[in-house]
Amino acid sequence: MKRNEQGVTLIGFLIMAVFLGLFALAVIKLVPVYLEYGKVTSSLEKAKSEFDGKSPSIEEIYRSLERRFDIEDVHRIHYRDIKIKREPRAYTVQAAYEARVYYIGNIYLVAVFDFSVEIQR
Repeated sequence: MKRNEQGVTLIGFLIMAVFLGLFALAVIKLVPVYLEYGKVTSSLEKAKSEFDGKSPSIEEIYRSLERRFDIEDVHRIHYRDIKIKREPRAYTVQAAYEARVYYIGNIYLVAVFDFSVEIQR
C-alpha cells in the first residue's frame, strides 16, 4: 500500500516562520509611526476647525500647532517644520516629512507622509 504524505517539512516551516517573523517585526516597528501620523493629521484638522474663517495670523497657527503637538506627544516632526503658505483667501498648512525606523542591521524602514489642510481667512 502506497502512502502519499503531505505537509510542510521542518525546513519549509522554519523558512516560512522566518519570513513571517520579519514581516511581523516590520509591522510592530511601523505601528507607532502611523499612530503618530494620525496625531499629526488630527492636530492639523483641529487647527483648521479652530481658525477657519477667523483671519488668524501665521504665528497663531504655529502656537496652536505647538500646543497640540505637545499634548499629543508628537516627536517625529517639529511644529516649525510645518509649512504655512499664504494663499489669496486662505492658508495652506502642510505637514510633509519622512520617518525612519531602525529595522535590522543597517536596514531602516522609511515612511513618507504628506498631509495638508486649507484654513480660510
